[in-house]
Amino acid sequence: MKILIVEDEIKTGEYLRQGLREAGFAVDLAHDGLEGLHLALEGEHDLLILDVMLPGMDGWQVLTQLRLRHKTMPVLFLTARDQVEDRVKGLELGADDYLVKPFSFAELLARVRTILRRGRGTVEATTLQVADLELDLLRRRVSRDGRRLTLTAKEFGLLELLMRRQGEVLPRSLIASQVWDMNFDSDTNVIDVAMRRLRAKVDDDFEPKLIHTVRGMGYVLEVPETDA
Repeated sequence: MKILIVEDEIKTGEYLRQGLREAGFAVDLAHDGLEGLHLALEGEHDLLILDVMLPGMDGWQVLTQLRLRHKTMPVLFLTARDQVEDRVKGLELGADDYLVKPFSFAELLARVRTILRRGRGTVEATTLQVADLELDLLRRRVSRDGRRLTLTAKEFGLLELLMRRQGEVLPRSLIASQVWDMNFDSDTNVIDVAMRRLRAKVDDDFEPKLIHTVRGMGYVLEVPETDA
């Protein structure tokens, strides 16, 4: 799932981006209202975390423009202003929740997950399954053949990408941009190392093998065809 943060305080924005990435989300970050509106209109995000006091265009104006253009992504407002009138205004404009600064990251993460769970609805929408491999997006759990697998945050993000694109050969450049948020450098082996570790956990003790290397092209997760 992908989150857009619009926050003009540099340290706060980076802190939130890092924390949400470690929790397994893909994250975009903008530092002013105009840039945030542009990213929100052009991209596909599951949630917008929006500061109220922004340069260029404040959070109220950003949300108003989004709703006028029929963008229905859920919005979590962040603000240093703890006035009832401000909270009511945000909710009336179409915000889904309101968090007053300073706040703990644990509380923000809990609210993010609650909003996303509410928006996506059913349990099936938050669970990915291929053969006997199951990934629970909300609980951040992975199991195969009923056995719990312990993955790092990057391994979880990598597996989620592979499962969402089941049967599709994913080049290293796409994996680098989606999971590591970086341009692929042919001199680095970070993706191959991470993939080897993931395969050891997902495939070594199980059959059939699900993660495959396509030489010269990339990686694919799929159930191999069996002979009749």
